[in-house]
Amino acid sequence: FTRIVIVMSLLRQALGAAQLPPNQIRIAPSLFMTFLVMAPTWSKVNAQAITPYNNGTFTQGQAFDVAVGVLREFMIKQVEAAHNEDDVYLFHAYAHPGKGQPETWAQVDTTTLVPAYVLSELKVAFLMGFRIYLPFLIIDMVISSVLISIGMQLLPPVMVSLPFKLLLFVLVDGWTLLCATLLASFS
Repeated sequence: FTRIVIVMSLLRQALGAAQLPPNQIRIAPSLFMTFLVMAPTWSKVNAQAITPYNNGTFTQGQAFDVAVGVLREFMIKQVEAAHNEDDVYLFHAYAHPGKGQPETWAQVDTTTLVPAYVLSELKVAFLMGFRIYLPFLIIDMVISSVLISIGMQLLPPVMVSLPFKLLLFVLVDGWTLLCATLLASFS
């Protein structure tokens, strides 16, 4: 959710439309895309932890440990895919001063992995947002340069560039491209 909502927020900033899309419209797709991304993980938790617990084959503690293990797999996969293992080392060094870097993921506590995962998600989200922001920034700079060169310093460049940015976003099928990129970033 963190990655998706930040990227969508940065897109809104890049477009220059302060309240469009509204927060509800931005949050709803973020939630549903999160459900879609997390569905395999939740299915695995259900099959490996909740169902055995409901059948009486697992105790509550065993079910919890298995569920946490599945969530850890997801977080580790995302941290490794983003090459953000340094975040894990940062939090591990703080949690266990004087100890060296962990050599295996089993040596990383979940209380260390969770903030490292969140930090990794923030880094990935801002990197994606930066890449989305660049074309819109270029449009703003071109429009501003053109307006200044023809002597229209008093006309706000945002007023002229917003229609061009919206046109570009519509022409490249921006919503589909954005959602496809976000979903692909989790695989």
